[in-house]
This record gives sequence, structure tokens and C-alpha cells, in this order.
Amino acid sequence: MARRLTLAVERFPIAGAFTISRGSRTEIAVVVATITDGDTVGRGECVPYPRYGESVESVSALIAGQAEAIAAGIGREELMARMKAGAARNALDCALFDLEAKRQGRPAWSIAGLPEPRPAITAYTLSLGTPEGMAEAARKAAHRPLLKVKLGGDGDPERIAAVRAGAPESRLIVDANEAWRPENVEANLEACLKAGVALIEQPLPADADVLLAEIAHPVPVCADESLHDRAGLDALAGRYDAINIKLDKTGGLTEAVLLAREAKARGLSIMVGCMLGTSLGMAPAALLANDADFVDLDGPLLLARDRDPPLHYDGSLMYPPTPELWG
Repeated sequence: MARRLTLAVERFPIAGAFTISRGSRTEIAVVVATITDGDTVGRGECVPYPRYGESVESVSALIAGQAEAIAAGIGREELMARMKAGAARNALDCALFDLEAKRQGRPAWSIAGLPEPRPAITAYTLSLGTPEGMAEAARKAAHRPLLKVKLGGDGDPERIAAVRAGAPESRLIVDANEAWRPENVEANLEACLKAGVALIEQPLPADADVLLAEIAHPVPVCADESLHDRAGLDALAGRYDAINIKLDKTGGLTEAVLLAREAKARGLSIMVGCMLGTSLGMAPAALLANDADFVDLDGPLLLARDRDPPLHYDGSLMYPPTPELWG
């Protein structure tokens, strides 16, 4: 019997609102690819991201366009040759991984050549807001060992100081989402140093980050929007100290594993991150967590509703996925 590809668009409410420098949301829309082969089913979730020219409609069309190839039996390596990196390929790659694992009765981490995953500490994200609002959010989350702080450009030194005052013991990652500018980047870097920030994510726009090669990095700087897959690594030299690997950028776990290995060989630190998605979207990325320097896979913690069964979290401690969920 030929394999069959179906897709679905699903929406999940956010607990409250999620705000970054590019705007605010109260729900997420994910696209789920399901590949059925006899009695075996593999699933993969992706999150279309407008910043990269993606929409639910465009990603759904790209996935549907591979139906004949999926039916003909293509594998993950062939998929990489057929599709560009991005959300659509991620959903299909992860569905093929899940299908392969279930057909073989072998965990996806083993198929990927990775060590057996262990529980890992994930960051917990604080949305962009006023210094006062962010200080209050930090106080409520101060029991968590690692916080990720969304910033917005002007006024960020005050936000950073407020979060540090609210959560004096937590390690901090700050994420500017490309909102800083040449005129404030050094002052913002200094504010991060003063607050003991551990990592700064994508301070400048991806098309204007050459300045990072010309200024000091008192705190390590991590590429997010500036890097999608291995093809972009050469351009990071001298600009970044770390990379954020997101499966929706790499186009799946297959490329993510290769990217992590190549980046480490170049001396870059690794963050494993995510778009705001459900446990089904986090599960494949969780396989990379133990080899990462920072883990930011808190998507389900920010939702009002998640998958059943979900990933298990004990506070900020994230446990590996069960086969019932994925892989």
C-alpha cells in the first residue's frame, strides 16, 4: 500500500499574550503533516513564520506539493534535495522521522545518531513589556533557573535591570529580535554585562549585523534570524559566538543534527530553540537538548492548551518525548 500524506491546520490559544518587538499574539497556528503507511502513522508539526515570508497557506501548499513524492517512498535525504529549508520541510522531515522510528521499532534519537536524551533545563520566556510589567513577570518566574527576556530596542537597559531585580538568581538570555540599532547596541550590551546576562540573541537586523564584527562582545552574541542552516555558517565568522537552531528554520531534524555538528566544529556555542508551538513541535528538537549550551523549548509552557499526550515538564525541567507523542 502506498504511503499517504495529509495535512491539517490547527490553532492553539496562548495563555495570555506573547509579545516581541514585531508584535503580539494570543494564539498560534501550526501545520501538521501526517504520513500514513499501512497501520503506521508519522506526524510532524511546523509553525509558518511571516518574518521569513511564510504563511499557513504557502506552507500548506508546499507540503501538499510533495504528496506524490511521499507516496512514491522518498526519504529524508531526498526531501532535503527537493525542498528548501523552512517550516514546510520541517513538518515533512519530522513526520518521516516519526514514521521511520515507528516502523523500525527504534527511537528517533538512535536513527539520528544521537545519544539517548535526558531531561534538560529549558528557558522560560518573558514577553516584551514595560519595565514595571516585566519586573513583575520576572518575580513570578524567579524560581525558574533560566529566563529568556524579549526586548524591543529603546528603553531596553531599563527592562534588563528590571528583570534582573525581579529574578536576581536566574540565568538570563535576552532576545532583541533584531530591534537594536547601531546607536544603542553598545549601551545595551553594557546593560547586559552589568546585569550578568549569559547570552544575547540577535541584537541587530540580519541584513545589518556586520557591525557585530567591529565591536566588543562583553556578553556572547547568538545568531537567530541571521542563520537558518549550514549554508549560512561562513557569514557568521567574527560576528557571532553562538547559534540558535530551530527546526522550522533548518527544515527539520535531519539538517539540524548536521548543523549542530558543523557549528560545534567551528567553535560556536549551541542554543536549541523553537517557534511558539505545541509539544509535537518541541519533541524532535528535544533530541538535541543534551548537546546544547542553552535550551529554549518552552512553547507548551506558554500555551493554554497542548497536545495529548504532551511533553512532560517539571517546572523548567523538560523530559524527552514518549513514542506516543513522537519518535
